[in-house]
Amino acid sequence: MNAQAPIGQQVVDQLHLEHMRVTSIPYRSTNMVIFSGVPLAKNSYKINSGKYFVTIKADPDSIPVQPALGQHWSVKGARLVEDMESGDFVMQQHTYEAPEHIECSLPETGEQLIRFIAREADFKGIGESKARALWELLGRDFHTIARKDTSTSRKRLRRVLSEDSIDALFEGYARYKNLAYCNWMSQNKIPASIQQRLLKHHGEKSIKAIKQNPYVLIGFGMSFTDVDKLVESDQFEITSCDHKRLSAALETAIRKEIEKGHTCTTQAALRPHLTKLLRDNEVVTEAFKAGHDKAQYILNPDTGTYHPTAQLLMESVVAKRLKALASQNNLYDEYANSAYCYAVDELPYELTKKQIEAVTTCLDNAVSCITGGAGTGKTTVLRTALRAYHQMGFEISAVALSGRAAMRLHESIGFTTSTIAKLLRAEPLEPNSGQQNHLLVVDEASMIDLPTMYRLVNHIHPSVRIIFTGDPDQLPPIGCGKVLADIVLSRAIANTMLDIVKRQDGSTGIPEYSKLINQGIVPEKLSTGAIHFHETTKSNIAHVCCDLYQQSPENSRVMAPTKALVADINKLAQEAVNPNGNRLEFEMHGERFFQCLRLNDAILFTQNHYDKGIQNGSLGTLTSVQSSGESYGEVTLDMGDKVEITQSVLDCMELGYAITLHKAQGSQFPRIIIALQKGRIVDRAWLYTAITRAESEIHIVGSPDDLRVITETHSNSHKRNSYLVELLRQN
Repeated sequence: MNAQAPIGQQVVDQLHLEHMRVTSIPYRSTNMVIFSGVPLAKNSYKINSGKYFVTIKADPDSIPVQPALGQHWSVKGARLVEDMESGDFVMQQHTYEAPEHIECSLPETGEQLIRFIAREADFKGIGESKARALWELLGRDFHTIARKDTSTSRKRLRRVLSEDSIDALFEGYARYKNLAYCNWMSQNKIPASIQQRLLKHHGEKSIKAIKQNPYVLIGFGMSFTDVDKLVESDQFEITSCDHKRLSAALETAIRKEIEKGHTCTTQAALRPHLTKLLRDNEVVTEAFKAGHDKAQYILNPDTGTYHPTAQLLMESVVAKRLKALASQNNLYDEYANSAYCYAVDELPYELTKKQIEAVTTCLDNAVSCITGGAGTGKTTVLRTALRAYHQMGFEISAVALSGRAAMRLHESIGFTTSTIAKLLRAEPLEPNSGQQNHLLVVDEASMIDLPTMYRLVNHIHPSVRIIFTGDPDQLPPIGCGKVLADIVLSRAIANTMLDIVKRQDGSTGIPEYSKLINQGIVPEKLSTGAIHFHETTKSNIAHVCCDLYQQSPENSRVMAPTKALVADINKLAQEAVNPNGNRLEFEMHGERFFQCLRLNDAILFTQNHYDKGIQNGSLGTLTSVQSSGESYGEVTLDMGDKVEITQSVLDCMELGYAITLHKAQGSQFPRIIIALQKGRIVDRAWLYTAITRAESEIHIVGSPDDLRVITETHSNSHKRNSYLVELLRQN
């Protein structure tokens, strides 16, 4: 479509119904898709009018399938009519923004279908002549044949199509065979993302599953309130006391507790959630019975705690696997001693008594932990233990949760490392003819939540030894559970807690400072060694952080507790250090649109794109804003890899001069600037974790009173209910 410019407009409020064939998709993101096309007469392939075109702006989650060229759509809603200048003539544009009803339809008649298949990119290699031959062969049987890839179907199709074209036909049609179900679900306000999950699980029985029990949608991501609204329509015969509804309400309440990090809970904690959803105390009591009948939880009679079935299963499996490994001890023999001596001889310095204990503990036990704060020598111990294990012929797999942490681990131990996500996508870790002995190292284990730990132990053979390293006093994982803290607390797994090494001349003082904070002690001197405290009013924190960042941009990162403060500092930092960089841009409807991102900006990614080497929390620099086709430019990651900016990548890019602490966990930076601000999530563990992100220099910005209150108040971080400790302690 040529570039158009609006020259006048008229809003038409009443509802309109129009049919169109998609001819362009000028914009697509996770938040919005814009597609345009020529109007069609109803049930016809013929263009209704050449005087206007139809444009639809919609949330991708509200439409049944993603738009593609050649598709037929019908749209109903209020429309905006604009006169658009297109070269030397004027055309009308009918725009439907967030329309009331929208559906995609598969062409039914011969000519429609021929054009659709020939023009739709999904049917690769099938042009108009092949499409016409298909229609002549199959006629009205086309949809029946294309729905199922069977040997009988293929035999019939071979009369007019090659094997490659048959593959393309079935692959192309797969996107559309569930279209009728998708249209029905979209009509009932079921988001597209939930539709896809449901179809993946239930396939052609999806609508039947919903009609049998609409609350099944909660398991696929829909809220209880939204399903309740859906149930209000006449097509469902479900009362307010129906056990399907009540067990769904309980599932929602349990999930709220799990989102807080708990793996078990109490009736007292669940009841307020249920009361809010069901608004009737008697019905609430009935919901507990409904959940019990459906085995949604196990009630512990001794403690009165409610254990969600899935979480209890995961904790039981993790505990069983770790206890089985823990029973394999007293492994330190002459062979291990020889490997230990080899590893120690390689060191340029002597180990402390505690470090020797930690190394020998790792060699003596099939599962062990090395724990301690910053500067306690965890890396030295791990490097020595791994050198000994390597000498004993073990294959070493070392993992961390984030890409930056994995890179840092590689730099410190010298062995190949990867992210946990990458390990879980690879072949399971197990003995084979080439390699009998395996060791798995899990670094920064305080960040590992229960579901991740469960997947890990199921991905490795029971004989694989494990070493956990980490600091249980840091912030707990984002997901539920607190695996490392529970392992340490249980005393069921061999653990060496390393303490502060004697302070060396010229050291930063960071380990000592962080230890005091962790103990709830306010340091006598707020500024000491490489730690600098900048007393600042709350309103001026962002500006001071920005000034400090400017002093050494290449080495610095700002940590802030809230997304709002992060956004403020990012904006100020960009204006200060990169005010004139070329802005990232894209074209839409012939117009240029600019992003707030500029060439040479620090970039943070907020979603996982494992296929592109990006994780939630990956950092990099915007190194190109040259757009070409579907690419808008390039980001160079901190680890050196380059990432092409497509629309899906762009959707998860933000400025990264300042980041939240959760995004920084597992990473370290030479120079840290901490924006200290009292708030719900800022406690002793938060400050302690922030301080331990620094390699050599720290700047704390805020008020001394806030620092004192935050340090002296007990941390809430580990007040998570979990059952793993008890399971590990059981004989």
